[in-house]
Amino acid sequence: MVFLRPFLIALRFLTRLPVPWEEALNDRDLGRSALYYPPIGLLIGLLLWALDFALSHQAVLLRAAVLLAFWVLLTGALHLDGLADSADAWLGGFGDRERTLLILKDPCSGPAALVAVFVVLILKFAALASILDAGERGILILSPLLGRTALALLFLTTSYVRPGGLGETLARHLPRPPLAFVALAALAAALFSTGAKAGWILLVAGGCFLGLRAMMVRRIGGTTGDTAGALVEVIETAVLVALSIV
Repeated sequence: MVFLRPFLIALRFLTRLPVPWEEALNDRDLGRSALYYPPIGLLIGLLLWALDFALSHQAVLLRAAVLLAFWVLLTGALHLDGLADSADAWLGGFGDRERTLLILKDPCSGPAALVAVFVVLILKFAALASILDAGERGILILSPLLGRTALALLFLTTSYVRPGGLGETLARHLPRPPLAFVALAALAAALFSTGAKAGWILLVAGGCFLGLRAMMVRRIGGTTGDTAGALVEVIETAVLVALSIV
C-alpha cells in the first residue's frame, strides 16, 4: 500500500481512469505521487498504442482523429486547460507578474487561449496522421512519456509560486533524489528506444523544456499548475511534430 497510494494519486490527477479512493490525502503520499508521472505517461502511451492497433485496418486520418479524441478524453483535457490559461496570461499579462498570476486564476478563456488550443490540436492531428502513415506506431508511447517526465523535472527544478493548494504541498514534499533518478531513467529509456533519432529528440524536447522554463521563471518566478500543464502539451506536440519530420 505504501507504493499504491502515491500511484493512485498520480493516476487520478493525470488521467480520467476510474480510481477507487476513499482515504484522505496526506502530504507525504502527495509528494511521492510525482515519482509515478513518467510511468503514467508510459501507460497513456501504451493505451494509445493499443487503440491504434485495434484500429489498424481503418484509414489513417480516422485513426489519427480517434486517437487524438481518446487522448484528450483520457487526460480530461487537464493540460489543454493549463495551456489555454497560460496563453491568455502571457498575452494579457503585459510582462507584469501579478497581472499574469491573476489571469492564470481566471477560468474564462480569451482569444489567445482558443488559438493556442486549436494550434496544438491541429499540429497533433497532422503529426499523428504522418506518423501512422509511416507505420511508426511506437512513437505514440514516446510523446506522453516525455511530456510527463518533463512535468516531473519541472517540479523538481522550479519553484512553485502559487501559495496554498495541492500544487504547493506536492512541490514541498517531493522525494527529490528518487524523482531525479526516475526522470533520468525515463529519459534514458526514451532516448535508447529511438536509436538514431535520439539526438534529435533530446534537442527538441530539451530545448522546449529549457525555453519554457526560462519564460516561466522570468515572468512569474517559477511555475504553477497551469504553466506546468502548458509545458506538457507543448513538449508532447513538439516531439510528435519533430518525429513526423524525420
